[in-house]
Amino acid sequence: MRCTQACRGPHRRTKVEKLFKLSENKTNVRIETIAGVTTFLTMSYIIFVQPAILSIPMVSQWTGAPGDTPDYFGSIFMATCIASAIATLLMAFLANYPIGLAPGMGENFYFAFTVCAAARLGYSWETALAAVFIAGTAFLILSLFKFRETVMDSIPQGLKLAIAGGIGLLIALVGLNYAGIVEQDPEGPLMRLGDPTTPWAVLSIVGLVITGTLMARKVRGAILIGLVATAIIGLFIHGGVDQGSGGSDMLVRFQGIASAPPSMAPTLFKLDFSKMLSDPRVWEVVFIFFLLEMFDTVGTLVGVGHAAGLLTPDGKLPRAGQAFIADAAATSVGALAGTSSVQSYIESSTGVAEGGRTGLTAVVIAIFFILAIFFSPLVKMIGGGYATVFDSAGHPVVTMYPIIAAPLVIVGSLMMKGLREVEWDDPAVAISAFLTVIIMPLAMSIATGIAFGFIAYVVIKLLSGKAHQVHWLLYILAAIFILRFAFIPVVFT
Repeated sequence: MRCTQACRGPHRRTKVEKLFKLSENKTNVRIETIAGVTTFLTMSYIIFVQPAILSIPMVSQWTGAPGDTPDYFGSIFMATCIASAIATLLMAFLANYPIGLAPGMGENFYFAFTVCAAARLGYSWETALAAVFIAGTAFLILSLFKFRETVMDSIPQGLKLAIAGGIGLLIALVGLNYAGIVEQDPEGPLMRLGDPTTPWAVLSIVGLVITGTLMARKVRGAILIGLVATAIIGLFIHGGVDQGSGGSDMLVRFQGIASAPPSMAPTLFKLDFSKMLSDPRVWEVVFIFFLLEMFDTVGTLVGVGHAAGLLTPDGKLPRAGQAFIADAAATSVGALAGTSSVQSYIESSTGVAEGGRTGLTAVVIAIFFILAIFFSPLVKMIGGGYATVFDSAGHPVVTMYPIIAAPLVIVGSLMMKGLREVEWDDPAVAISAFLTVIIMPLAMSIATGIAFGFIAYVVIKLLSGKAHQVHWLLYILAAIFILRFAFIPVVFT
């Protein structure tokens, strides 16, 4: 007699429970599913933000006819979803942790606004992808040994927290600029208050209020809901500017809900390694990507592991090696697909709060990333909503992104909370942490902020007679950064 669907069900559940050790972790399929849905809702904003951020340098570097510009937004959207799904599944089956992975906020800004920006390093986005791939591969190799612990132990906790805080300020500054709330002062080197009464500024402020209120009320998926609500409101607001689509001047244009997944051809396997041998500056980019990946991964794993009760009494995280391998492999896979560094998301703690304890939660997250690829028109409407401002001669002056402005400011604010744990009573830590935080947004460079922080810490400790408190590796890193400033023009900082 053939077994019916009903009698096969318990067997499947038993296999799932055995695979993910649900009973040992005092959880079940229902709890893990709810946890997976919760985590996806809280981290899914990256599906809208990542294509908007990374497509900017790609479109600006396009040398063909404007009408023939590839669909970089759609390709990056696909790369984000596919890489996130693969990465999260690796975390599920290698480490059995309830952690979702996706392209990291911070790494994407370094990619777009430092590495690829014409006024900064000015590398092609293909070269940037190659740097991400090498950094991920290096992280993967070092995850098999103890060197990753050496690097992490060499950097004071205060500096690690300051790096996250500085990136948060940089992200928030870009968000405020996208909203038109702050703008470059044409008569000076700094920023100034923009016109908060413009349609795009008003829409961004409304988005901030909606998202902030939802977060204060502890609504699940507050950032995602805020994004969607802001986009819906934008459908009814005239921006007074042409979006290049038949003269439409609406801030947001409805483009549909679902469709076949867009092509990945514009970014798939487009890595360019040619600069690796001819331009030594590229290796600094690789090094920064490597550091950011390591900091974010360790911080997230420890934070989520603590919330889930996964840490041992001595603070160790079981299967940390497998988790590092999953994270590092994900970065390399993401670069091949066409997106910046993929990392563990601290938003996974929301799923842990719902009871998620195993890789089954991660499997649910991955499934939702796969399902998302069929909703590219909706994503493009929300993440791709923009308004181009023209001067009196009809030339484009600046482009605003009011829909994604609010989540950028919100995410930036969330990245600041670790600063409360900086050892502010230690002058070396306090001064170096402050320089790290303030330099990043002012110089629009994550690398420069890290360099100033490392150099300041080493010099202050050395001159104050506390050289023995500085790890040997930090001396090497500081020396490398000093040589960087000595021999590399300021434009490349």
